[in-house]
Amino acid sequence: MYRRPAALTRALRPVLRSVPLATLAALSAGAATATPPARGPAAVPTAQTAPAAPAAVSLDAERARIDEWRAQRASSLTGDNGWLTLAGLFWLEEGTNTFGRSPASALRLDNPSLAAESGYFLLREHKVRFIARPGSGVMHAGQPVTELDLRSDAEAEPTVLESGSLRFYIIERAGNLGVRVRDLNNPRRASFRGFDYFPVSTDWVLEARYEPYEPARHLHIINILGMEEDTVSPGAVVFTKDGHEWRLDTVLEQPGDSELFIMFADTTSGHETYGAGRFLYIPLPSGGHARLDFNEAYNPPCALNDFATCPLPPRQNRLRLRVDAGEKSYADGPAHKS
Repeated sequence: MYRRPAALTRALRPVLRSVPLATLAALSAGAATATPPARGPAAVPTAQTAPAAPAAVSLDAERARIDEWRAQRASSLTGDNGWLTLAGLFWLEEGTNTFGRSPASALRLDNPSLAAESGYFLLREHKVRFIARPGSGVMHAGQPVTELDLRSDAEAEPTVLESGSLRFYIIERAGNLGVRVRDLNNPRRASFRGFDYFPVSTDWVLEARYEPYEPARHLHIINILGMEEDTVSPGAVVFTKDGHEWRLDTVLEQPGDSELFIMFADTTSGHETYGAGRFLYIPLPSGGHARLDFNEAYNPPCALNDFATCPLPPRQNRLRLRVDAGEKSYADGPAHKS
């Protein structure tokens, strides 16, 4: 569901510390209330691949569809590559970064599947190589690893290393390279009890006006680690609720995508819902219209663990509106508040 943000362009220091979420929220503070006029007629999403404008839906049909959507989401979250398997995140420094269970390791993970000294990650000129210690048990594609150059997730599929139930690979965020670790036996995965939800309501299935930006606008997004990411917005969706118009900037994550991505916060954020906001995907607009179904509003990965790098909603996507639809806060997740 949540995918990697496109084009992370502003490099920060190789080692970043998490900053208080209240500080990050202040960087993106403010709320959207009015809707300025559209700028230009062009549309980045193409009409040839876009669905038709939505028709009215029955409550029974909506409930059935959302039940299926929720089941698919739960299956994804609890899968081997789901967010509930995340067990560690370490940012690399230039040079040698030792990795293992030993307290002497620069990157230490206290997990029985990891050797005391598994080896080290060598970072040179933005390239990473892993050099394994003999007998460490680190594998790749079923074969023991001695030395291996590693692709990051910025290069399509990353190179995945294995050690027992652990899977680890390189991620890139805002020019910084880090090691993401998954544990297939993560207790969070085993203890996942599902989400609480607002009642499904067709009042939150909305037909919005799509206003394309010409040219597309760049959004400066702060993620939960304090890194700044540059993303491209092809346009905004404008919808009416409670007698007012509300506007949300969208993101086209990859060329050819069939959906637009929205990060938003509302007056339930930090109360019934996750403090750092929620995510929503919508079909590509058609004929100047877009379908918004806030029953599909969902928690970002950071609501489930401390090892994700979620983007925060930009200032203009923080609504003074109560969106009582979609997922509520995850009871067993970190207590991030706006």
